[in-house]
Amino acid sequence: MAWIYLLIAGILEVVWAVGMKYSEGWTKLYPSIFTIVSMVIGFYFLSLAVKTLPLGTAYAVWTGIGTIGTVIFGIIFFSETMDLVKIICILLIVTGIVGLRVIHKS
Repeated sequence: MAWIYLLIAGILEVVWAVGMKYSEGWTKLYPSIFTIVSMVIGFYFLSLAVKTLPLGTAYAVWTGIGTIGTVIFGIIFFSETMDLVKIICILLIVTGIVGLRVIHKS
């Protein structure tokens, strides 16, 4: 169950990162509220995950999911550039996440 909590926390990290972009420096009320709520819920799920998983593993996977998700979201929705180096970097992060999951069997 801890890995599911961690996945939810990672997805919510993407949600609040994108929400911050839409809040325009916390100047837009509803995107700001949405971002804060997403942060709180995401941190809650992360806290559930670290009850069972090692902190380093959970944190690395959480930030990895957030990084990959926000990069992909930026490419698709904000017309950010996509090049070979960026794709290779994303694949390296994915490899790290999978590696951490494989070495920690719970």
